[in-house]
Amino acid sequence: METVYNVLLAIGAVMAAAFAVLVFFTGKGDAMSGGGGSVRTTFKGKASFDDQISKVTLYLGLGFMGLMIVLDVLGHRIF
Repeated sequence: METVYNVLLAIGAVMAAAFAVLVFFTGKGDAMSGGGGSVRTTFKGKASFDDQISKVTLYLGLGFMGLMIVLDVLGHRIF
């Protein structure tokens, strides 16, 4: 069981690093502007690169949170 925990912990570390790099490099730099940004919509069009990166960031963040919950449960059972 400790091996599974250690493997999941390593995956979590890689996911955290990837998430941090993704957020750092795709940040718009306008976090303090008051939030008056425009909403991008496409009508029967292909999703832009920014839209795809936003989805990847969302899923990576949700996956990381879920993995941390699993690691917390496993950690309490092992130790």
